[in-house]
Amino acid sequence: MKKYWLLLVCLTALLCAACSDDSSDEKKSEYRTVYSGELKTLNYLKTSETNEFAVAANLIDGLIEYDKYGIVQPSIAKEWKSNEDATVWTFKLREDVKWVTHEGKEYADVVAQDFVDGLNYVLDAKNESSTAWIATVLKNGNAFYEGEMTDFSKVGIKAIDKHTVEYTLEAPTPYFLSMLNYVCFFPVNGEFLADKGQKFGTTRENVLYNGAYILDKFEPQNERVLVKNDTYWDKDNVLIERIRSKYNKEAATVEPELFLRGEVDNAIIPTSIIDEWFNDEKKKTQVRQTQNNFYSYFYALNFNPQFDAEYEPENWKVAVNNKDFRKSLFHALDRVSAMLTVEPYNPKDLLSNTITPKNFVDVEGVDYTQLAPLEAIANVDSFNKDLALAYKEKAMAALEGKATFPVKVLMPYNSGVADWANRSQVIEQQIEKLLGADYVDIIIEAGPSTGFLAEVRRPGKFALLEANWGPDFADPSTYTDPFEADGTYNKPELAEGYTDTNGKTKYQNLVDAAKLSVDSDERYNLFAKAEAFLIDEAFVIPYAVGGSGYMASKLNPFEGQYSPFGVTAEKFKGQKVLEKPMSNDEFKEALAQWEQERADALAKVAK
Repeated sequence: MKKYWLLLVCLTALLCAACSDDSSDEKKSEYRTVYSGELKTLNYLKTSETNEFAVAANLIDGLIEYDKYGIVQPSIAKEWKSNEDATVWTFKLREDVKWVTHEGKEYADVVAQDFVDGLNYVLDAKNESSTAWIATVLKNGNAFYEGEMTDFSKVGIKAIDKHTVEYTLEAPTPYFLSMLNYVCFFPVNGEFLADKGQKFGTTRENVLYNGAYILDKFEPQNERVLVKNDTYWDKDNVLIERIRSKYNKEAATVEPELFLRGEVDNAIIPTSIIDEWFNDEKKKTQVRQTQNNFYSYFYALNFNPQFDAEYEPENWKVAVNNKDFRKSLFHALDRVSAMLTVEPYNPKDLLSNTITPKNFVDVEGVDYTQLAPLEAIANVDSFNKDLALAYKEKAMAALEGKATFPVKVLMPYNSGVADWANRSQVIEQQIEKLLGADYVDIIIEAGPSTGFLAEVRRPGKFALLEANWGPDFADPSTYTDPFEADGTYNKPELAEGYTDTNGKTKYQNLVDAAKLSVDSDERYNLFAKAEAFLIDEAFVIPYAVGGSGYMASKLNPFEGQYSPFGVTAEKFKGQKVLEKPMSNDEFKEALAQWEQERADALAKVAK
């Protein structure tokens, strides 16, 4: 009996050890986060919201992707070519890419027609795709979208055969490859799409997957779980087995503590506690800077106010249509003080004086922001107390009897974003102190953490708003999109006194002229002229480039795919969960090494 009992104890111990080892391995390949902003759709062909296409980027592959240095690589397309003037692009597809269901069961091969069906959906106006405007780069794309043409076969995309897709464009587009990194060019299985109809993208069951991950669990305001797609064509480079994200309304507040308790693997560290972390021997080894990106942040002045009457939208409309009033706000915003809520040690590192960030594109070695039309703007801080007060006096004189002072300035913020509330308070106090409470009354208001864009920005329920825009492709035209006539930001086309004889705004005519130019030197200078006009007229106040200050994370940002545009940077492919978070010293060392390696890699490609 003792012999059997001893055997049982040994077997139990072995089983427990085995279970413990499996659990440890599983934990190492799981990445855990919390979030407060919920997804409203899984329909990647329709959305333009960052949190939604960030998930889609891990579920769906497009034709191309980028390596960790930002160099384009094959994805579903194994090779491609273009004609001499970059108006026709042909892609040969892999033959081993599968569509699978939410259960990982093979549904169909990914074929050329899937890319045709995806763009057919995007360019069909009744589907209300938020990214259709990008796809109008195709020949007849805009005509089909506007209903001027109903035969989609005349649009510039066709499946030459099962594994060859060809794009014909309206004009020479040498940067077309970079456009393919965006969700509107992603494929969809036409049969599945037709079968699901309006249900497509509403649940995890109503989506097919061809990317690195499958959505294993999707319970809004509870949890979503992505698991590795075992049929994925490049599964050996998918190193994280599971990505688990739990909903928490107070995510921005609680995630630092959750990180310390080992319950999550990533946390933004707000400035309110950053000193505490750096002064603590244990915590300071776990916090680091974030890598700057090419998102452009700016304050938008709204020319189509649709907020409640108590905030006096009509009075705001009168005031904002006065250039001197706009310029007073433009020069009154102390951006360094505002940035201290994000980067308390080196706030100027994130500031940007232009909408298009530095180092995005260049003309024969000259950075776009240093071209003649933008150079003076790019190199001078917009904050100027004397100018702000001088414009205030001009505005009050010009608006006497037309506007009521103080002008109410409704400035909402997203309650789910760390430090935004604090920043709003800083701006309110700083501007009112400089310009006087007799001139402006800045009213800050908490907006929703889920659906902020749909409920606040797009319907125009603001006077002044911190907004951002990320580039979709490698051309300065991408930074004009928020401000064009069909944009959903601050509607500068409604500003009084800026319409030319052709019925378009001066800004729109400048942009259109730039888009028509095929000479890169002339083209970039024309875009710079349009951007300078937008800023000189104070339709917007450029603020900063992306970079969320400080974080604690068990990811090495230099292992993942990199690109200034599109959805590449949202992918987990190629990354692994570190045993311990990077310290700031480790981050700086890795950044320097990555920058050198990237420069070498780009130089090699250029040869």
